[in-house]
Amino acid sequence: MTFELQHTDSKTNARAGLITTDHGKIETPIFMPVGTVGSVKGLTVRDLKEEVKAQIILGNTYHLYLRPGTEILEKAGGLHKFNGWDKPILTDSGGFQVFSLTGIRKLTEEGCTFSSHLDGSKHMFTPERVMDIERSIGADIIMALDECPPGTSDYAYAKKSLGLTHRWLDRCFKRFNETEPLYGYNQSLFPIVQGCTFKDLRRESAEFIASKNADGNAIGGLAVGEPAEVMYEMIEVVNEILPKEKPRYLMGVGTPANLLEGIERGIDMFDCVMPTRNGRNACLFTSEGIMNMRNRKWADDFSPIDPNGTASVDLFYTKAYLHHLFKAQELLALEIASIHNLAFYLWLVGEARKHIMAGDFSSWKEMMVRRVTNRL
Repeated sequence: MTFELQHTDSKTNARAGLITTDHGKIETPIFMPVGTVGSVKGLTVRDLKEEVKAQIILGNTYHLYLRPGTEILEKAGGLHKFNGWDKPILTDSGGFQVFSLTGIRKLTEEGCTFSSHLDGSKHMFTPERVMDIERSIGADIIMALDECPPGTSDYAYAKKSLGLTHRWLDRCFKRFNETEPLYGYNQSLFPIVQGCTFKDLRRESAEFIASKNADGNAIGGLAVGEPAEVMYEMIEVVNEILPKEKPRYLMGVGTPANLLEGIERGIDMFDCVMPTRNGRNACLFTSEGIMNMRNRKWADDFSPIDPNGTASVDLFYTKAYLHHLFKAQELLALEIASIHNLAFYLWLVGEARKHIMAGDFSSWKEMMVRRVTNRL
């Protein structure tokens, strides 16, 4: 994987770049739709390519390991062959899911023992095991196993957790370097900066992660309940240290405004379940603001869902029709809303890229933050 930094904004730290993987190129800044169990909920590959215009999607190691399992994925020839997506894929390590989904877990130096949320069966994730699983899944970019401490952690716990995450990272890289990709194309391992909301721990982690000289670097453990301003401050602290010539990935973020603020601070890659999850709950993000499609006000509004939208559903269907589908609990409502929101997120980062290249990102961003946070 390579990263070409194409342009940096003169007034902010916003950047436009180009990531090249064996499954194609990714123009940054980029938003990556989340396909947890190997599919982006409710969307076909055709939807993702033609409507959403996704350039890279996510899979999740925890979920894919439990079902369908690595044996099936290897027989298929990896996740790309299994789900038919022939562009880049990134897999999260599953660490976050182990810490958030599994009530029963035991953390040791060796790794994490947990019970499956599907059937209660016992499993263990170690850094080595996770690297092997991510080789089996075969994503272009794979994430290191880290501990995700709660956002409310005190300093002592955060410091102890960070030490474990860094020792696990050394083991991830050792195993990664000892093994080969299974399907004939290259994979890149991204380490993850942790440290909760403590500046000195974030700096320590950023320096440790930067020393690994990885193909790209991620920032984790944010958007877990801390105020947005604190999250932005942590991004600034970390990005002062992370190498500028490598892509920076902010994990699990966020709202359209979060994306714009992250881009302004030098973030290149984002993922979040928000566009699909909120979409399934009748919340639509648009360039003019946020719409709740269950609201009575849309019942007789026969204008297009989003006259500025880029997906065919935006102009083909009306607000009144989508309101009706949600009230009727019709599956089509979830599909339309998911396509719309993801297409909007991809449009938004694409527009940010255009304005970075044109040199007027700063003024455009201020205007867009006001618009995308407006309640319609």
